[in-house]
Amino acid sequence: MKQYQYTPCGTCSRLIDIEVNPETRTLGRVSFTGGCSGNLKGIAALVKGKDLSAVIATLRGIECGNKGTSCPDQLARALESISEEL
Repeated sequence: MKQYQYTPCGTCSRLIDIEVNPETRTLGRVSFTGGCSGNLKGIAALVKGKDLSAVIATLRGIECGNKGTSCPDQLARALESISEEL
């Protein structure tokens, strides 16, 4: 597993720690610092083991209130950046 950290923008969460298996392009552990703890733990559990492109397609564009983004959207953006590196 390869480790990444992403600093979200425009959300209550302050940091996303992400593990990715570069060979299979799947997610390992995901954890958020800050934000709505229960919801973010649920998102992390649901995406574990999933293909990066599937998670991006599912979460990209989700908005929280009128922020124009959300923690799930920020995770998708982080995964887009990681996908470009792999």
